[in-house]
Amino acid sequence: MFLFGNTEIDVSGLPKKVCTEAVLWAVENLKRDMGFVLEESRACEDTEKGSERIWLVFKELDKECYEIQVSQDGLWILAGDELGFVYGIYEVSREILGVHDFWFWNDQRFVKKERIQVSEQFYRKSEPFRVKLRGWFINDEVLLSSWSVDRDPQKPWVMALEALMRCGGNMVIPGTDKNSRKYRELASRMGLFITHHHAEPLGAHMFARAYPGLNPSYKEHGDLFRGLWEEGIREQRGLKVVWNLGFRGQGDCPFWENDPDYATDEQRGKLMGSLIKEQYEMVKAQDPEAVCCTNLYGETMELYQKGCLKLPEDVIKIWADNGFGKMVSRRQENHNPRIPSLPPKSDEGCHGIYYHVSFYDLQAANHVTMLPNSPEFVCRELETVLDRRMNHYWLINCSNVKPHTFYLGLVARLWRGQPDLGAGGSHETGAEGEGTGSSLWKKYENDYVKDYMELGGPAAEVMAGCFDRYFQTAVAYGPNEDDHGGEQFCNHVTRILATQWIRDQNQPAKKLLWSGKGESLNQQVEWYGRLCRQGAEQYDKFVRGCQILAQSLPPLGEMVLRDGILLYGQIYQHCYAGAYEFCQGFWEWLEGNAPEAFYHVGKAAERYRKADQAMRDREHGKWNGFYANECLTDIKQTAWVLEGLMAWIRTLDDGPHYYRWQREFLYSEEDRRVMLIMNLENHLTDREIFTLMKEKWEG
Repeated sequence: MFLFGNTEIDVSGLPKKVCTEAVLWAVENLKRDMGFVLEESRACEDTEKGSERIWLVFKELDKECYEIQVSQDGLWILAGDELGFVYGIYEVSREILGVHDFWFWNDQRFVKKERIQVSEQFYRKSEPFRVKLRGWFINDEVLLSSWSVDRDPQKPWVMALEALMRCGGNMVIPGTDKNSRKYRELASRMGLFITHHHAEPLGAHMFARAYPGLNPSYKEHGDLFRGLWEEGIREQRGLKVVWNLGFRGQGDCPFWENDPDYATDEQRGKLMGSLIKEQYEMVKAQDPEAVCCTNLYGETMELYQKGCLKLPEDVIKIWADNGFGKMVSRRQENHNPRIPSLPPKSDEGCHGIYYHVSFYDLQAANHVTMLPNSPEFVCRELETVLDRRMNHYWLINCSNVKPHTFYLGLVARLWRGQPDLGAGGSHETGAEGEGTGSSLWKKYENDYVKDYMELGGPAAEVMAGCFDRYFQTAVAYGPNEDDHGGEQFCNHVTRILATQWIRDQNQPAKKLLWSGKGESLNQQVEWYGRLCRQGAEQYDKFVRGCQILAQSLPPLGEMVLRDGILLYGQIYQHCYAGAYEFCQGFWEWLEGNAPEAFYHVGKAAERYRKADQAMRDREHGKWNGFYANECLTDIKQTAWVLEGLMAWIRTLDDGPHYYRWQREFLYSEEDRRVMLIMNLENHLTDREIFTLMKEKWEG
């Protein structure tokens, strides 16, 4: 049979229970996709009426499964439920039309054809997903929230949710705080289950937002908490919901920070367990079949493992990685016990994971760049998760999607259970860093390059090697296999050290004690400077290699490279170089060379501004403004923090009259020596002084 631009999609035979808005939404997307790759008209006078259609037909199949087959009458998508049809529709788009899961996010190029021939031997039958509930948390979404496509601020969210469904997802937290409520109806209309942030049980309003003048203590205001939970349940009536139960503080922190009466683990676990049970009963009263979960995250995991927290048997227990892909407890401030975040084999209840390909920790994580830990490492961790039967729930922190499409696609292959990434045999890990893992992630890497960069053969292998070098180039800041610095490492650490330099250079920066280098600020800067010099050199080499490679690529491949790992390499290149310049400035200051310290800090600020500009330079077409609100790593903030440090250095050495440096760098030798008038021009700004220093010292 042939598909043409005006091939009809027939849903007339579907029962109402499966001909839902989500199915019709996917049908419209399939029509759009056909418009991407097929000409608008066809000559088919000899074609019988009703033939060569795409037919959606009900058939009893496993949940969320589909069959696709071809006959002389057309192409048939058969399924027994809503998501079975949705996934079948996107399979046709992917396998027959060639529209890839991240077509929007990677700017896939389409070349129109008059028609596409589909063999009558074409057949697909999907298997049940390896993971039952699987989806994304659109978290730390500061880029998506301030960006519009076609002047429509909702379209970025629509495209994120579409990409999730193309990847086989069925669950989402559609944003943080206000956004999660704003977009949950949209997500539900597209066919997704809604679930909730671990700090927002039942998707209810946070107490501090509803009652800003009251102490968020359950002991004092239990009736108000219960009222918010009841309201949250009512607001989501009619939606498909995976109800998240729990009780955390109002700032994504332990509740006892607001309620110090609960001083022991036993007291804390008893209250949390009783409130989870109460929430559970509230939900079950409305829907006895409701699915409930709770996050064993941070302090909650410690309470559970100590036996202080009791949970209803059918509640899914969600274990979390540390933000860097390792299934151990996360580092919180300077506390980093790295407790394994896996259930004991004897715990046969329902288990799942909350896993990060993007993280925000104000220390060392990645947010606007791709995870620097390798896909081999990620596959090994997730295969271990599956071996522990933690397959009831996977929630992946995807933040703003675009920087993380590589890993989101990789995780999707794992939750689909596709044979090219399926685990064969055991992948249990023993001590940290041990375990075999699967090397078949290389197949995914090659497919990614082929699909999104239009490369094949030797060129694809070269490009895949470029991805490998990205992971190999990452700076290891600690002894653990996941201790590789994201872009927050070369920004937040610089700001921590700069702040401490101004406050008291005779004391170490307490917020950096997690590094293990805490005896003095000098020692911390020495440790950081060594790593940053290494990072600057490594990423210089990586960027040069990418730039040479870009010149040999077809236009789409070049664009995806420049928008992706080349951009991330440039961010690291400039930020590490800037961080090293900052360290040189500190060392000059210790030697009593204030102008030289000012100069190096100025060089540092300059490099951070270049990193920010590198992002803004990739805002072509629909991406205009995408990085404008980059406010979490906030590379541009690092630059102005350093500019403040420059002002402080100048104040201490050149103040209060601010004429000596101006005379030193602006005046000729003979004019500097004559002091009848201190200065002959308006006082120069710090940037003007810095420019003069560059002219003198750089030539």
